[in-house]
Amino acid sequence: MSSPKKSALREASHQIIAGGSAGLVEICLMHPLDVVKTRFQIQRGTGDPNSYKGLGDCFRTVYRNEGIFGFYKGILPPIVAETPKRAVKFFCFEQYKKLLALTPLSPGVALTVAGLGSGLTEAVVVNPFEVVKVSLQANRDAFKEQPSSFAQARKVINAGGFGLNGLNRGLTSTLGRHGIFNMIYFGFYFNVKDAFPASQDPTLEFMRKFTIGLVSGTISSCVNIPWDVAKSRIQGPQPVPGEIKYKTCIQTMQLVYREEGYLALYKGLVPKIMRLGPGGAVMLLVYEYVSGWLGKNW
Repeated sequence: MSSPKKSALREASHQIIAGGSAGLVEICLMHPLDVVKTRFQIQRGTGDPNSYKGLGDCFRTVYRNEGIFGFYKGILPPIVAETPKRAVKFFCFEQYKKLLALTPLSPGVALTVAGLGSGLTEAVVVNPFEVVKVSLQANRDAFKEQPSSFAQARKVINAGGFGLNGLNRGLTSTLGRHGIFNMIYFGFYFNVKDAFPASQDPTLEFMRKFTIGLVSGTISSCVNIPWDVAKSRIQGPQPVPGEIKYKTCIQTMQLVYREEGYLALYKGLVPKIMRLGPGGAVMLLVYEYVSGWLGKNW
């Protein structure tokens, strides 16, 4: 019989491995849509001659000018960060869930608050990688001509250091983006999943979980996108080199709204939903199935 300490360590290992696996699968499948989403979010109005006219035009232009690998710009930072990022996401969610089970909160509210906590924790871990990723994704040169992820990271650090003007630029926006997303993502998925009975048919059970995960990722994406746009504007290239126009989360949202209108805060929504709708479902399913397999075999 294993000791409580060994059991807790094994459980934590399962959560970390399953979370890392979920993140890696999701990023490899969905990164091209993240590149397209970022390109739309850093566009400033329709007056820019380099603006994409629509989703199809963006895909065609990137492919024509930058090649197929243009859709994988900035993938190394999320791959390097994905295992610890998703491990933190799922591990913290499970730990916060345990802690909140000891409070008077109802199970549904506890799951939602646990999701918020896991998102805020995840944001702190991932933000430096997001700064490098967005700056690479904004680069419209051919893939082979752009700097490496490490060279770009050095450039960011040399220009602004490790603080809020450098490698942690846009941290408040990232906290808002991840906190809100995970609060809805986990809260909706687990509350709705528990409300519908499981099916004995493996195919129907897979479809039940996938559908709930898809809806969960879609709703979360729709609600948190203004924070995502603010993050991209702050972390991406500024309109005038050497002059910081987008500074803080709320200031950036207000500025985008004032200059470009309300809908500008929802730029990139379609590719974001295309990525995080099915991507959110994939992540939760991989996490649950890998975690279940590890529980049975290790």
